[in-house]
Amino acid sequence: MTDDTPEPKSGLRTVLVFSMLFAVLGAVVVIAYFVTFRRPVTTVILVRHAEKIIDPNNNDVDLSEAGQQRAQEIARMFGEAGINAIYATQYKRTQETVKPLSDKIGVPVTVMNSKGTADLLAQIRAQHSGQTIFIAGHNNTVPEIIAALGGPQYPIIPESEYDNLFIVTVYRTGKAKIVKMKYGAATQ
Repeated sequence: MTDDTPEPKSGLRTVLVFSMLFAVLGAVVVIAYFVTFRRPVTTVILVRHAEKIIDPNNNDVDLSEAGQQRAQEIARMFGEAGINAIYATQYKRTQETVKPLSDKIGVPVTVMNSKGTADLLAQIRAQHSGQTIFIAGHNNTVPEIIAALGGPQYPIIPESEYDNLFIVTVYRTGKAKIVKMKYGAATQ
């Protein structure tokens, strides 16, 4: 009498071969994902422009004395942080906020349109992936940029607050971690 049932040893071998095959296939998929979609971590530091001169007849005002001091504090804090690019909007108050930092580290200020968040992010992704970028924006554009980078939707910064600083770490998965802090003299 002949038994056609496979020996237990050959069944175990088949299971081991298929298990190893799936493990190798899984490893290849994981490696392919990280090789294909490998993006370095990008750090974006955002501030609202520093205190400005109040002049209801002029929408493009300079920084006040307090604002100039706050701009100097930015240069002191980030002068050795490895900033690769600096962005400011078309308004003098944002450009004056980052000018001391730009002068200290020798990185020119790239002027962006205050309504061009999508263009700004495209430029950062294309030219500055894996770098550290400093952006001076406005009370409404800073939260917009944070959300567009993958962070939470923050409310518009109150008109009287100039001391908020956001450090956005954008991971290769596209998710972002936010550190929100205060810097310089406290604002009311």
